[in-house]
Amino acid sequence: MSDTITPPDPIDEESPVVTPLEGRPKEKRRQRLLKGIQRMSSSPSLQQIGRSRAASSPYGTRGSLSCVSLAGTSSFGQYPSGSVTPGYFSNGQSSVPGSPGVEFPAFEGIETRIARKVANVSTTQLNPTTVSLPAEVAATRSRSGTTRKLPFDFWARMPDEIRVHILSYLRPKELIRISRVSKEFHKFCFDGQLWTHFDATEFYMEIPAEALAKIILSAGPFVKDLNIRGCLQIEHFKRAEVIVTSCMNLINATLEGCRNFQRHTLHNLIRSNEKLANLNLTSMTAVTNSTCKIIAQHCPQLETLNVSWCKHMDARGVKMVVLGCPRLRELRAGEIKGFDNIAVAEAIFTTNNLERLVLSGCTDLDDEAFKTMIHGSRPEIDILTDRPIVPPRKLRHLDLSRCTQLTSPAVAALGHLVPELEGLQLSGCTSLTDTALQPLLSSTPRLTHLELEELSELTNDILSEHLAKAPCAPKLEHLSVSYCENLSDVGMLPIMKNCVSLKSVDMDNTRIGDLVLTEAAAMVRSRSARTSSRSSRPRIGLKLIVYDCQMVTWTGIREILSWNAEIRQPCESSATYPTEIIGLKCFYGWQQTVEQHTQRVLKGDFAAAARLERKWADYMQAVEEAGATGAGSRRRRRRAREAQMLHADEEGGAGRRRARTVAAACVVM
Repeated sequence: MSDTITPPDPIDEESPVVTPLEGRPKEKRRQRLLKGIQRMSSSPSLQQIGRSRAASSPYGTRGSLSCVSLAGTSSFGQYPSGSVTPGYFSNGQSSVPGSPGVEFPAFEGIETRIARKVANVSTTQLNPTTVSLPAEVAATRSRSGTTRKLPFDFWARMPDEIRVHILSYLRPKELIRISRVSKEFHKFCFDGQLWTHFDATEFYMEIPAEALAKIILSAGPFVKDLNIRGCLQIEHFKRAEVIVTSCMNLINATLEGCRNFQRHTLHNLIRSNEKLANLNLTSMTAVTNSTCKIIAQHCPQLETLNVSWCKHMDARGVKMVVLGCPRLRELRAGEIKGFDNIAVAEAIFTTNNLERLVLSGCTDLDDEAFKTMIHGSRPEIDILTDRPIVPPRKLRHLDLSRCTQLTSPAVAALGHLVPELEGLQLSGCTSLTDTALQPLLSSTPRLTHLELEELSELTNDILSEHLAKAPCAPKLEHLSVSYCENLSDVGMLPIMKNCVSLKSVDMDNTRIGDLVLTEAAAMVRSRSARTSSRSSRPRIGLKLIVYDCQMVTWTGIREILSWNAEIRQPCESSATYPTEIIGLKCFYGWQQTVEQHTQRVLKGDFAAAARLERKWADYMQAVEEAGATGAGSRRRRRRAREAQMLHADEEGGAGRRRARTVAAACVVM
């Protein structure tokens, strides 16, 4: 076959052999079929795409009847008798035996136009052995012929471990919200690995009981830290049973305030979690001495227990826990009755494992029981020192607040037996005097927190001669002597000089004066470094509380404000700014000015803070002058009013000035 297709020769219309085309319906149908096949085969893009034929294909060749080449196709009537159209079959060869030829009338049809169009096309492009498009390729091809890429779903292709790790950065409230996106997100949001630490503190008042039970049910075996403090909605026994049956691996459990917990439910929860290390049962009505017995039997690894304000138990339950849990280090039993029991005190002394003991509000604790806790019953006494010969206690923090039956000899028994003590709270023990603290302060070099509120029998001597000279003075950080009405500048001045690590001092309702505030400013000035960076921001390094101190005047307050905003500029060097300031709580009439000044200093606006301090000082001085009698009283009062207006302008800003102008106009009208 030649590369070009010649036009067909004309057919003699008068030949008797030829039958008109219109009279042959079979020929018309055959012509339409050939036209359809020729249109399908005219697409050049189909020849470039192919795939291997399936093994189950019934056709022996690689060609496809759906794509027929036009390489050897000519118009009707061109082929001799005994031949068939060569391009009709996929292999280009005829398998039909010779038959008499049939001639057709010549006409300018679709076949002739297609033949002329592809006359110059090479035979390689008209290869009849073509195949159909793959299904996935055909699905991504648009009508214009351009290929569209399917969107890549990163979340679906991502490993489950990475998805869980991404969701672990969300808070519990955010996980619950995002679980509504789809079933798949719901599945991953309630994966147990995300709920190993379940803390309902942020939403315990909003979450329904059903949702809380569902979360715990789905993540129960994975939960290690459970905090449902204040969740009163767990009132139904079935919802509480969900927690018991699901949470079997708890290490830390906080059930504080869950007053609707049933007793048997709480007991089952404790029995099923033998790995508990920290247990908080504060204010739970279901806690009894039987609960403490179960804790002692099933929680050998317990280290922290809080049973404060549990009204249905007493100190005998505490004894069971102390003896049954050898790893117990922290015991909080505030306002628990029965601590006058000597057997309980002997159990605490014998074990000697407690490092933190909180007995605040235990009004039954008396001198004999407390001494037994410290040195046991009938200890051997050293002849030279007159001290009991017993192993030192491991106590680091001791809270005896509001134990009203304790006296000075009982507290003095702590002396030389608690060398590791860091925090001591004796607030409300109104019977204590200086003799209770003298041996204690001299033998506690690590003491950092000392609370002595409402000890009206204390004098300045215990501060100036003992605490200021004690080995713990350089390390003392917190001191509270509020409502110690006998303390004054004589006792507090040595404290401010020697206790250079102080961070907070409560001195409200005492007799201290301006000298203490001045000394506090000097102490902070000496211990803190200054910086030349203008962009740095200071921090509050010392908090002073001087409410209702009658000896404190506005001049002492001004000393603190002046130091906070001080900018030093030595000769031939750049200016330096403070890095540590004093936070002050004082008389309510001055507190607003003090807070405004502190805010400006913390923002780094030292100029505005200094301006406020200067105008406030002018106002306070004018007020004092206005109160004096004698000549010029009207002039002094007028100056006081002007100073007050200037101070109000500086403190409140432009908005404050406009508000005052409108108010004055209304008064005039």
